[in-house]
Amino acid sequence: MSLLAGKVALVTGASGGIGSAIARALAAQGAAVAVHYRGGAEKAEALAREIGGQAAAFGADFLLPAEATRLAAAVAGHFGRIDILVNSAGIIEPGVFGAIGAESFERQFAANVLSVLLMMQAAVPHFPAAGGRIINISSSLAMAPLESTVVYSASKAAVNTLTQGFARELGKRHITVNAIAPGATETEMTAGVPAEIKERIAGATPLGRWARPEDIADVAVFLASDAARFITGRVMVVDGGLIY
Repeated sequence: MSLLAGKVALVTGASGGIGSAIARALAAQGAAVAVHYRGGAEKAEALAREIGGQAAAFGADFLLPAEATRLAAAVAGHFGRIDILVNSAGIIEPGVFGAIGAESFERQFAANVLSVLLMMQAAVPHFPAAGGRIINISSSLAMAPLESTVVYSASKAAVNTLTQGFARELGKRHITVNAIAPGATETEMTAGVPAEIKERIAGATPLGRWARPEDIADVAVFLASDAARFITGRVMVVDGGLIY
C-alpha cells in the first residue's frame, strides 16, 4: 500500500531541484501534489503532467501575504484540503564579509525565511482536524557556514528556529513540523560550483559523493508518512556525514 494514499501535498519551489524530486516522490507514494512555482511555469506544468492526474501546477509570488493566502486557498479548493506542506523554495547569493549589500540580505531572508512563515500561516487553516505534516528545507550550512555563504546560512538557521518554535505551537493541532538540512546537493543551484570544490566536498564526505535530490526526497516521504507520527521540531541533517 502506498504510504501517502489519499493525502494532498503542497510543495513550494517544485519547478526544479530538490522541490521537484520531493513532488515526484510524494506522488509515487500516492499523494496528490500541488506543484508551486514562483517562476518557471513551463517546468512546473511539465512536472504536473509527468506526475499525472493527481497533480496540478499553481503559480504565486508567495512573498506577498495575499498571494500566499490565495495559493493555499486555490490548492485546497482544487484538492479539497491540504495534508502536507513542503517549503522547498529558496535562493542563495554568495557574498563575503565587506561586500554584502542590504538588498542581497533582504532577498535571501525574504525567499528563504519569510516565505516559510507566510506559507505555514496560509496553509494550516486548510489542514484537516486530524492534523498534518509541515516539512521545511533548511541546509547543513545553518550549522556550519562556509565563506561567502554566511547570510544564506543565517537564513536557514532562521528556518530551523521557525521549525522548532512552530512545532510547539502546532502540536496541539496534531501537526508535526520538521526540517531537512541537506548537505551539498546536485541541483541547478549548485551547478556553477567549480569542479575542484565539488571534488573537495565529495572527498570530505564519508559516503564519497554529493547528495542527489532523490536522497532528500526520500527523507521528505518518511517525514510526511505515518512512520514519523511522533517526530516533530527536529532538523534532520542529510549530508552523507560531511566533515568540514
